[in-house]
Amino acid sequence: MGLGIPMTVSTDPRNHFTHDPNATSIGAGAFSQWPETLGLAAIGDAALVQRFGDIARQEYRAVGIHEALSPQADLATEPRWGRINGTFGEDNLLAKSLVKAYIEGFQQGSDGIGKESVVTVVKHFAGAGPQKDGLDAHNPWGKEQVYPGGQFAYHLVPFEGAFEAKVGAVMPYYALPEGLTHEGQAIEEVGFGFNRQILTDLLRGHFKFDGVVLSDWGIVNDCNARCEQGLTQDEVTAGVSPWTVPFGMSWGVEKLTKAERYAKAIDAGVDQFGGVEDPAPLLAAVQSGLVTEAAITTSAERILEQKFALGLFENPYVDTQAAVALVGKAEFQQAAQAAQAASHVLLKNEGSLLPLKADGKRVYLHNVNAEVAAANGYIVVTDLAQADLAIVRVNAPGEQDPRFPFGSIHFGQLGFASADQVVQETAHEGIYRGADEYAAIQAVAQAGVPMVLSVYLDRPAILTEVAPAAQVLLANFGALDQALFDVISGKAKASGKLPFELPSSWQAVQNQHPDVAKDSANPLYPYGAGLAY
Repeated sequence: MGLGIPMTVSTDPRNHFTHDPNATSIGAGAFSQWPETLGLAAIGDAALVQRFGDIARQEYRAVGIHEALSPQADLATEPRWGRINGTFGEDNLLAKSLVKAYIEGFQQGSDGIGKESVVTVVKHFAGAGPQKDGLDAHNPWGKEQVYPGGQFAYHLVPFEGAFEAKVGAVMPYYALPEGLTHEGQAIEEVGFGFNRQILTDLLRGHFKFDGVVLSDWGIVNDCNARCEQGLTQDEVTAGVSPWTVPFGMSWGVEKLTKAERYAKAIDAGVDQFGGVEDPAPLLAAVQSGLVTEAAITTSAERILEQKFALGLFENPYVDTQAAVALVGKAEFQQAAQAAQAASHVLLKNEGSLLPLKADGKRVYLHNVNAEVAAANGYIVVTDLAQADLAIVRVNAPGEQDPRFPFGSIHFGQLGFASADQVVQETAHEGIYRGADEYAAIQAVAQAGVPMVLSVYLDRPAILTEVAPAAQVLLANFGALDQALFDVISGKAKASGKLPFELPSSWQAVQNQHPDVAKDSANPLYPYGAGLAY
C-alpha cells in the first residue's frame, strides 16, 4: 500500500521552561527544560546555544522527531507583538550568531543534513517582527507588516546565520508587506508564502537557498465568519482552546480559489504546505494546468532528499528503552537548569542585597513554591508582618483576548496597573494579565518588607510602576524556583543582559517604529542592561 515513504515527524519547540509554582522539579521523562530563546539571548553565548541544540537534537531523535519547526529568526523590534518569546531579541547581529549556533546544534554542524540530524526550519522569512500595531498575522486585523523606519534589510540579517549553517528548511510568515520596496522594486502585497519576489528572487536567488520551503499552517484556507469571531465567551469560560477554531490565513489572495492559492504559492517557491490534509484542491490545480507536474516533482525531490539524508528509509524506528534513558537525563537537565539561572538579568540590587544568605530568615512568598524555599534554608510565613523578606514572582503584564491565538487583540498596557486603571485606559474586552500581581507587589511595598521581585518577560514590559517597590529586580525568561534561589544565594550568578529595551511608558511604545531596533525614547532599562554582583 502506497510507496513506503517514511513520515517525517516535526514539532514546535519542546525544551523551554514554563514556571509552575506547584512543581518542585521537572517531571520524570520530560525533555530537558531550558530558558526561552530570549534567555539564551540574554546569556549571549553561541557555544551554549549550540550545546542546547545538540542536547535537544538527541532528545528529539530518541523519540522519533526528525524536524524542528524552529528557530525563530524574527526580531523583537515591536514590543507589543505576542510572539517575541520565541526570538533571540532585537539585535540582528546577536540573533544571526545564535540562529547559526542553534541550527548547528540541531543539524550536527554546518554541512547540511546527516543521519543523526534534526532538520531545522528557520522562520519566519523575511522576518515577522515588525507587525503593524503589534497585532499578529494569525488574524485578519493583524495581517500587515510595516517598515516605516526603512529597516527591511536589518530583519534579513539573522537569516544569514541560518544560511551559513545550511539550514534545511525555511518557513515564510502569514503577513503581507505593506508599502514595502526592496532595491527599488515595490513588493507585492500578498502573504510572504505567496510572494515570488520574496521566496524565489530573494530567498532562492539572492541567498542561494536550495532546501525546502515549508508554508506556515493553513495559508490556503479561508478565514470565515467563525474564524473572525474566535471562541464564544461560553467556550472561553469552559477553557476551550482557540486553536480548535478552524482558521485560514490567505492574506492578500482571499479572492482566489483554493486551487489558485496553491498555484500562486508553488509559483512563489513553496515546496510543502503545513496544516492542510485535503489534496483535492492541489490535484485540481495540476489537472487544470495551474501547476505543472515538473514543479511538483522538484518539490518532492527536495523533501525526499532530506528523508534519505536522515536515514529514515533505512531505519525509521526508535529504541523506546534507550529513549526513556536519554530524554531529560540528569546531565542534560543540569545544563538546562544552569542556563535558567544564568539567563536571569539583574536590573536592580539596592544596598547590594544580593547575594543573600538564608540563615533562617522568615520569607513571604508570592507565586513561589514553599517547599523549595524551605529546602533553601528559609522559614516560610504567610503574614507579611512577620516577614524579613518577600520573594515575589510575576509574569509580564499585558492585555489579551483569549478568543484568539496569540491574544490577537492589541497588546495594550504592557505595564503593571490596577484593575481600575485598566478599565479607565482601555476600551478592549480582553483579559488584563497583571492587576492581581500589581496588587501583590503593592501589598509587600506598603508593608515595608524588603522585596526580591522576579518578572518573567515573554516580551518587553513597562516596569516603571513596580521597579521602585523592589530592592532587587530580576528579569527571567523561564526558570525553576530552584534556579531563582541559586541566583539569590549567589550559588549561580545572574549573568544575563536584556535582549531588548524595557520602555518607560506606553506612549514611548506607541512612538516606536515597529521595524527599528532600540528606538524607545528614554527606556527604563536599555538594551544590554544587567548588573553584576
